Amino acid sequence: MSDPTAAFFDGLGRRGHEPLLEEATGTIRFDLGHDHEVDRWFVVIRQGDVRVSRDELEADSIVRADKGLFDRIVSGGENLYAAWVRNELRVEGEVRLARLIQRVFPGPPGAHHPRMFARERRRQA
Repeated sequence: MSDPTAAFFDGLGRRGHEPLLEEATGTIRFDLGHDHEVDRWFVVIRQGDVRVSRDELEADSIVRADKGLFDRIVSGGENLYAAWVRNELRVEGEVRLARLIQRVFPGPPGAHHPRMFARERRRQA
């Protein structure tokens, strides 16, 4: 898939259950603007069970961003929280949900999980 945003949401929807989101329940709508249009994605979370939809649903939280920026976020080239602080991304409604969903976004290219990094360092020592 050449669309990073579609690939991200497709992968997220296939996870089914995400332990990092077990304390979250609610629906997040992502409004991603481009070329005078808005793509909408809905992520429904029920104590870690995740479902992604393009169907119009009532949302507890709305994340609005430029699609180009969001492509960079889901590719690990940009950080969701940093974009929010710079006001390049806006959150309406239940902000806590948007903060929690950040847990499943990829880190920067070349980033390692801390445990894997520690194992590798021990192996090299």
